[in-house]
Amino acid sequence: MTPDEIEACFTSAAGAYRFARWGRPIVPVIFGVEEETLPVIKGAFEAVCTLAGHQMAETDPELGTNCMVFFFRDWAELLEVPDLDRLIPELAPLVARLQAAGANQYRLFRFDADGAIKAAFVFLRMDDALSDLPAETLALGQVVQVMLLWSDVAFRERSPLALVADTTILRPDIASVIRAAYDPAMPVAAADGAHALRLFARLGEAS
Repeated sequence: MTPDEIEACFTSAAGAYRFARWGRPIVPVIFGVEEETLPVIKGAFEAVCTLAGHQMAETDPELGTNCMVFFFRDWAELLEVPDLDRLIPELAPLVARLQAAGANQYRLFRFDADGAIKAAFVFLRMDDALSDLPAETLALGQVVQVMLLWSDVAFRERSPLALVADTTILRPDIASVIRAAYDPAMPVAAADGAHALRLFARLGEAS
């Protein structure tokens, strides 16, 4: 990837550059799937965390769990989840906006004092498009998109995944960016496009 392509990954449609990575071990919890699907999703988290050199844990000392993934059929179901409106005070207007837009997925992040990701909420409305995806593909794609604060347009034109010999994999260029982003020498958050140049400089080391 070129520096401009990397910068585009973290530049919003409004033109603002914003990067963040997790600053603590990820503790995922999954709602709304069959028991046999849980290992697939957990395996995706483990694979991407291993790639990044990041950690997972059984519990977060501050939050208990810090990455909640919800699978459901209708956005209105979120309004019935006990105490979710306490975690997301803007839940009702958010659901209304997503219903109006016909969205099938949404990710919401919380950040610590240093700007690092400290919590994430992943909402997946299982419409026909998402239901047609193999569980492994859906899980990998969602985990990749929650590992960093990608821009709202980063994967609008092209998926972070690729199909090789009938197997879905993470695109090598995106994998390199994730590894570079989790380099201990890199900041946990950035709001300047010059940060993309630092990521680019580490791509060779991260390959």
